[in-house]
Amino acid sequence: MKKSLLALAVLGAFAGAANAQSSVTIYGIVDTGVVYQSKVATTGGTGSKFGLNSGVIQGSRIGFKGVEDLGGGLSAVFQLETGFSNDTGALDDSKTSNTLFRRKSVVGLTGGFGSVLVGRQTDFADTISAYTAVQDFGGWVSNSGSGLDRLQGTRTNNSISYTTNSLNGFTGNLMYGFGETAGQTSAGQAFGIGGKYDNGPLGLGINYYQSKAGSTAADTSLLGASGANSVGTNSNVSGSTAQKVLNVAASYQFGPARVYGNYSRVKQDLNTQANLTNYAGVGSLTSVVNRTLARSKKADIYELGTAYSLSPSLKLLAAVDHTRADFDGVSTKAKLTQVSLGTDYWLSKRTDLYAFLAYTKASDLNNPGVSDATGTDGNQGAVAVGIRHKF
Repeated sequence: MKKSLLALAVLGAFAGAANAQSSVTIYGIVDTGVVYQSKVATTGGTGSKFGLNSGVIQGSRIGFKGVEDLGGGLSAVFQLETGFSNDTGALDDSKTSNTLFRRKSVVGLTGGFGSVLVGRQTDFADTISAYTAVQDFGGWVSNSGSGLDRLQGTRTNNSISYTTNSLNGFTGNLMYGFGETAGQTSAGQAFGIGGKYDNGPLGLGINYYQSKAGSTAADTSLLGASGANSVGTNSNVSGSTAQKVLNVAASYQFGPARVYGNYSRVKQDLNTQANLTNYAGVGSLTSVVNRTLARSKKADIYELGTAYSLSPSLKLLAAVDHTRADFDGVSTKAKLTQVSLGTDYWLSKRTDLYAFLAYTKASDLNNPGVSDATGTDGNQGAVAVGIRHKF
């Protein structure tokens, strides 16, 4: 009898394995627009620029994601995602070096407890960006502040994250990034905590992220690849807090209109004049041309916006972004304001046409422009008309 029960248990286990469901999905986005910008920096001055840009709203990408039902409500999941420049066909690895799955590379488990993912991934600021202008304008508003405050989706290497399932509208998240430095646990490490609340038309989100310097920093913004300082990888400051970011966002749907507002504070403690001069090779920050947002000591970023649906297919968009930044050794406060207007028309559930306008004005700051820097104090106008297809 006992042998029969054992045999039935073994057969049941094999049957469960045979019935396990698994699937792999290939997906992607191709986003390309014709962009005009005034006052783009040139040798010895500025000039107008026309171009065909990939990823105006969302970066063009191709990805693979899969799930396997392990039984008992438990599933194994993975996601691999790489970016590319649709205008040239090249891999979008300009901010990294030979990183195939630059956008995402995770594997983990999901179930009634939530989900645990390990690998290269974004922190929770990327999730709550759905309550901001990033939802509608995407990369069009990146340079005005949301690229600095992580709402555009900055990656964390060597990380593990835990996200709860929705509990009466609330979802929480914890993240830890390993610095992987022998003998110095704190060097290069990062951690984040965030949450969001969805209740009908109301959406609220908050996230805090902190990272430390190290030769293999988990926070990719410290690796000196996007105009940011390179002090984060220098051994003299290894283990020191490099970046602290707080995001608070809210969104409300009033009938056909979604209105939203958010505030972020970014503190970069290592951005002292001495560190930037010695390790990043920049000149004195008293020169406006060297004052980029990535080199600021502290930045406060504010945003108000709306998306109004004229019909299920057509939206009118507007957003105002304002950033105030402090630089070490500079008494004046740098300011940057961008006003963005747009329209988005969906031809189908997967294909849309968009047209955007933007005006940026900087004071005591190297104007980052909408896509390309003006290189000097001043203003810039930009226009984009494009198409986005999701598959």
